Amino acid sequence: MDLICNLITIFIVLLFVRAVLSWFPVRPDGPMAQLGQILVTLTDWALRPLRSVIPPAGMFDLSFMVLVFGLFILRSAICS
Repeated sequence: MDLICNLITIFIVLLFVRAVLSWFPVRPDGPMAQLGQILVTLTDWALRPLRSVIPPAGMFDLSFMVLVFGLFILRSAICS
């Protein structure tokens, strides 16, 4: 059970790092671009289905918020 809790926590951290990196301009040939691409690869599989159902609200990606809140709820239900 601890493994699942840790994986959920790591995934939440990856989502937050991806969100923070999206706020800053990144040179396409820089190391931050590579990190951003890795984060997209690791997290997009969970965001893509939500984005097809939940439209963006201006500049806010509501699918990100729904996923993070859902993961927090899942983590509290499983890990407590």
